[in-house]
Amino acid sequence: MAEETVFGKIISGEIPTTFLAETERVVAFPDINPQAPVHILVIPKTTEYADVTELAAGDPALLAEVVAVAKQLAEEHANGEYRLVFNNGASAGQTVFHVHAHVIANLEERSLIGF
Repeated sequence: MAEETVFGKIISGEIPTTFLAETERVVAFPDINPQAPVHILVIPKTTEYADVTELAAGDPALLAEVVAVAKQLAEEHANGEYRLVFNNGASAGQTVFHVHAHVIANLEERSLIGF
């Protein structure tokens, strides 16, 4: 990934945020525009992958770690029940081209974010 993104700036500390989880290769923080009572972003610290397809092809173990961190956060913030969303491409709603997962939880009955 050549282009700098807001997530790269968060990882470098240029933009401050509160990390809800951090491993050697992954960080998680609240979404600044939450779409549900629980809306957390989980991102790899590397800027190498623009989307989940690239991440899956390039480093499946890192993708598994993103999912594991998402599960941990859902257990801590939403009784283990959650949606895990990856937008892949601009026409699918991706606005930051640094792979990231949305952990979305505590939705009201019949509420489907993005549908």
